[in-house]
Amino acid sequence: MINHSSGYYYSTIAQNKWGIAAFLTFLVLIIIWGVHGIGFIYLILLFLFYNLGMLSLSIWEKNKRTETLKEIFNKIKNNEYENSGEIVLPSYLSGIQSEIRSMYEKIQSDMDYMNKLEKVRSEFLGNVSHELRTPIFTIQGYIETLINGAIDDKNVNKQFLEKASRHTNNLNNLLNDLIDISMMEAGQMRLSFCYFNAEEYFSSVVNEFIPQAEKKSLRLYLHKVPSKLQLFGDKEKIKQVMTNLIQNAIRYTETGGVEIKVEEEERSGKITVSDTGIGIAPEYLDRIFERFFRVNKARSKEAGDSGLGLAIVKHILDAHGTKIEVQSKLNEGTSFSFRLKK
Repeated sequence: MINHSSGYYYSTIAQNKWGIAAFLTFLVLIIIWGVHGIGFIYLILLFLFYNLGMLSLSIWEKNKRTETLKEIFNKIKNNEYENSGEIVLPSYLSGIQSEIRSMYEKIQSDMDYMNKLEKVRSEFLGNVSHELRTPIFTIQGYIETLINGAIDDKNVNKQFLEKASRHTNNLNNLLNDLIDISMMEAGQMRLSFCYFNAEEYFSSVVNEFIPQAEKKSLRLYLHKVPSKLQLFGDKEKIKQVMTNLIQNAIRYTETGGVEIKVEEEERSGKITVSDTGIGIAPEYLDRIFERFFRVNKARSKEAGDSGLGLAIVKHILDAHGTKIEVQSKLNEGTSFSFRLKK
């Protein structure tokens, strides 16, 4: 923002100079009158004409400054400058040059940010429409097939209904994740922090997923948790984190199992979810927390992965003042870990 006090400062100087010049001129004319005896009325007329000339000159200079500033601001508005260094003002406006350059840089920064937001918004809407279209079309296909006669075919009717039901669940999960991440990114995520017993809490969470692991003949194991360890966090949100991590681990593991560790540290508790699954290639590790990013898109969709789970995990842990860490090797497994304050 331009500092208007500097403009006032230069305007005041200009006015003072004009006033001083007028006063000196009046003194000179008084001396001339005294020396040469020029008529007083003639003297006054000379004084008035001189001051009118000075006033006209002052107005002209002011208009010149105004036109120069208008030209500069029009160029800024029309984006004619490549950088702030190209903004060069005449010497009589040099006092505000740095402030106009700062204003230009702020405008450019805001424009870049708005363009980035628009790009993200467009990509998000495109991804959302694509992700919604897939399960809807799949469900529609199964229902139309059943209506067209497959409903009477006992060999396929139940199979088609089960597949339609599964895609309906996937669609519901996607919509819930979209609502969650939209609220988080809008700053509307409400957290309710409290201390809780780590052993009781994580035992309860892990036990919910034992049937899901057993369906794939996987071992889901929680290592012994320190019985007196108290951690600080939002229990519902941390459960959402654990749900995403454990479900992903089961989803992408075919043999072996999933292990959860809760280790006590000096000022925190470290929670780790490890699996013996397919792993993640090194080039994808920096992108797995992006919205809708999937390493194996076809397999992820078939398994019911919305593509938003890890993005939600990151948002929740950021709100807890902690970070999610990941280590992975292809065909060996993946390990996610984070910390909560004691």
